[in-house]
Amino acid sequence: MRVGIDIGGTFTDLVAIESWSGRSITIKVPTTPHEPQRGAMNALRSLLDRYPDPPAIEFLAHSTTIATNALLGQVGLEIARVVLVTTEGFRDVIEIGRQNRSEVYNLFVERPRPLVAREDRLTVTERLDRNGEAIVPLDEASLARACDALHDRRAEAVAVCLLHAYANDAHEQRVAQAVRARLPNARVAVSSQIDPQYREYERFSTTVVNAALAPLVEQYLSQLIEDLGQYGVRAPLYVMQSDGGMAEARHILARPAALIESGPASGAVAAAALAPRAGAQLLSFDMGGTTAKAGTIVDGIPQVAGEFEAAGRTHSGRALKGSGYPVRFPFVDLAEISAGGGTIAWIDTADALRVGPLSAGADPGPACYGKSDRPTVTDANVVLGRLNPQYLLGGDFPIDASRAQSAIQTLAERLGTSLEGAAAGVVRLVDDAMANVLRIVTIERGLDPRDFTLVAFGGGGPLHACAVSQELGTRRIAVPLHPGLFSAFGLLAAKLHYNELRPVLRSLREIDDAAVESVFAAMERRARKSLRAQGADPDGIQFKREYDARYRGQSFELAIEYDRIAAGVERSFAQAHRARYGYDVPGEEIEIVNARLTAYGTVPQTAGAPQTAEPAQTSDVAERAVWTGEKFERVAVLPRAALTPGVRRAGPLVIEEYDSTTYVAPGWTVTREDDLLLLEATPQ
Repeated sequence: MRVGIDIGGTFTDLVAIESWSGRSITIKVPTTPHEPQRGAMNALRSLLDRYPDPPAIEFLAHSTTIATNALLGQVGLEIARVVLVTTEGFRDVIEIGRQNRSEVYNLFVERPRPLVAREDRLTVTERLDRNGEAIVPLDEASLARACDALHDRRAEAVAVCLLHAYANDAHEQRVAQAVRARLPNARVAVSSQIDPQYREYERFSTTVVNAALAPLVEQYLSQLIEDLGQYGVRAPLYVMQSDGGMAEARHILARPAALIESGPASGAVAAAALAPRAGAQLLSFDMGGTTAKAGTIVDGIPQVAGEFEAAGRTHSGRALKGSGYPVRFPFVDLAEISAGGGTIAWIDTADALRVGPLSAGADPGPACYGKSDRPTVTDANVVLGRLNPQYLLGGDFPIDASRAQSAIQTLAERLGTSLEGAAAGVVRLVDDAMANVLRIVTIERGLDPRDFTLVAFGGGGPLHACAVSQELGTRRIAVPLHPGLFSAFGLLAAKLHYNELRPVLRSLREIDDAAVESVFAAMERRARKSLRAQGADPDGIQFKREYDARYRGQSFELAIEYDRIAAGVERSFAQAHRARYGYDVPGEEIEIVNARLTAYGTVPQTAGAPQTAEPAQTSDVAERAVWTGEKFERVAVLPRAALTPGVRRAGPLVIEEYDSTTYVAPGWTVTREDDLLLLEATPQ
């Protein structure tokens, strides 16, 4: 069988597909935040215990938030002490950074604490110019002194970042060689291998983040592989990367920062897999226990950005520049906000209702879980009748509706309103916040949300999808089967990815086509070798060539499709510039900054296509009082499998399944088509 395990903030999800039947099996267990691998093993144990003679696992994919949590300072996830070796005179680049401020009008704003203490920044005497020519040769005596200092510090991780090493890596390679000889057990990250681009601060930061995460990620993956071995799992472990592609675990150790956005990426990949049936233009809307995430799939492909700030803060879903650590690795372009089922509602000092950013998480969880008295979004939905007042997870998880009512009542008393009024206010606030996040990835990217179908998943996505769609103006929603475990399905749909770039820094008119072709060909050879080593089918490897381009004088670039003909590059860049900024400048000189390659591969498998259709159920349709916006109404509540395929039903309606609940609001209809629920707004 093939298995995917996704560790979320509240639950750990497992999806398995039997090769002999194509049947899919879904399991949901509580996440263990301080020992995330334990939750994964609990889910796997639950799977294997279902079989008297457990079958072999031929493919195992995993997504994790361990790298993000470590950078955010989670207790028990300590990042390594990093020592930086850099060019003499540039030891403070990593701290000076850029002039951007995360809070423009705050005179006391603090930049993120550098991951390298100043006393751990060592220098060597050398200097290259921007073309890679040696101005000052590497001084071996200064290198020997730096290695002595590294030895005295017993450095666990070393980042080697020399000036202009992207243009010529000779000095960096010599420094790395000397460091490895003196400290054979240290993890050494070399900037010309990690991020061979100009802009020293971002290159230094990316390399330092990789060095800091390397020991922790290696320990985590090694422990997970060891634990899997105790269960008889011999298949290679594949891990989701930030760009939505998989990599074999031992290959990810050279670039551990590629795991920072591992968790959120798998949901967008799963949504993109629906494109042949739900439409090529999709909005990925993932509402889980702690956060809500939004992304766009254009022409069936998740949108990818070239860099992000790890452990940075957000405001209303927008990343605050200067609040985190720049990492120049591709990642699925998602906006995220604290708006999950466990997000806590509270009253501020002005007696106004607020929701988030704090979350009750997996422990203690919402009040209805029986361990807390703090009101959350889940409690509000229980009060409004939209969630089953007796249990979740198909009856496996009993809840205490009276405790949810008591928690929301504390808000109602402070606000001077009714119980249902307070609950409706909590839901309305979180709906508005999530709609705003979806605007960030559409309208602010030059896209019209009305042209897209909303794919709602996560434990809470289908519950809030109608309200969010009404805010956006989208008129079509797709709810996949098992939406609460949909990200885990994405792990089984993802391809292997290999990313590499090389600097060009030439005007389009100065480009040597033969030289660029040689660069791409060399990257493709390395990509093919890496993917084959990770188990990819050699006949299925595909390549995507891109340029990072800009008008001369601009500060940042846009990724465009590579074209041998200059006129094709100009046309593609003009289209991309208009889409992002609303205009282009015909005749303006275009500069090519980088040549970028992405390679895709698939792992051969014996498992057939998953048979996800649920067995027929004969359960009677129930009713319960549900808040429909103005009042409580008796609303039909039915299991998902009770919907007859092809038959349209009008809301209000509640559809329950093991891992999620879909609320069909008044003014919407729902139709079941195979394993999708398609919701459509009725014409006004």
